Amino acid sequence: MEAILEVKDLKKHFPIRKGLWRRTVGYVKAVDGVSFHICRGETLGLVGESGCGKTTTGRCLLRLIEPTAGQVIFGHERTDLCALDKGELKAYRPRMQMIFQDPHSSLNPRMTVGDIVGEPLKVNNIAKGKELGGRIVDLLESVGLRRHDMRRYPHAFSGGQRQRIGIARALALRPELIVADEPVSALDVSVQAQILNLLMELRENYQLSYIFIAHDLSVVEHISDRVAVMYLGRIVELSDANTLYRSPQHPYTEALMSAVPLADPRAQRRRKRIRLEGDVPDPASPPAGCHFHPRCRYAKDICTEQEPELRQVIPETQVACHLSEELSLQGVESQIAGF
Repeated sequence: MEAILEVKDLKKHFPIRKGLWRRTVGYVKAVDGVSFHICRGETLGLVGESGCGKTTTGRCLLRLIEPTAGQVIFGHERTDLCALDKGELKAYRPRMQMIFQDPHSSLNPRMTVGDIVGEPLKVNNIAKGKELGGRIVDLLESVGLRRHDMRRYPHAFSGGQRQRIGIARALALRPELIVADEPVSALDVSVQAQILNLLMELRENYQLSYIFIAHDLSVVEHISDRVAVMYLGRIVELSDANTLYRSPQHPYTEALMSAVPLADPRAQRRRKRIRLEGDVPDPASPPAGCHFHPRCRYAKDICTEQEPELRQVIPETQVACHLSEELSLQGVESQIAGF
């Protein structure tokens, strides 16, 4: 399948400034060498605990914040978005949109719903007059809202309805890629299912590709084709969703999966919960070698000294872990011995 987006060694380091002259004394490495790709029509889930760099990664992809280094190659033209100036980037803006996490603060309370959804069409000179009104009505109806809602203000809607307004705004320019930054985390569980089903339906109708950022693994499993697990600014595992949930390869992913509740109470009682010791390290001074080794129960000497690379250890699965590399190598050696 054709890749609509390819990210290579993306980094975002925020400077730490202190003193009267605000001198830079260090950097917070929010995103520290992230690489992945997304195919057309695919949903890539990006998961991890709070502060791991998920949202920063999504914003860097759209250049809502400027990345420190790396490449973001977009579209069939294979254009590096990081190399474009603001004028050149404007031509690509309609093809990439974002759904924000908070449906309350992401909508202007002084604008009607019609003005909010129609603003992208006005700014890009796509429609005006009756045509603009018709496009707005079509967008609202496509996300389950009604024609007369365009004259109302955001405060008159529930959280789920406001998120639908945000989705309609993101769809206005018929984008190819949407970055959904925890679009259901602020909603009730019953409303979450409605929004997830809506996103899946829109993906089929509009041939969309999603980057779905979340920390709820059960939500990600429902919507994603592949899943990337982040820890302290790096991707530690990237795999097909079914493979990841069935047999996680990285110790951090294994611990995350053990925390996901099961519907069967007997299976839940039988399952052993993996508890991670210690706290998440400071991203301003991450540990040497593997960033996860201070909390890993499988850590060896090599983990404290050498940074593991993201490598394919089994089909459709890439893992940044020395243990997984050793197990994969032992498997290959046993196969050779069998011949």
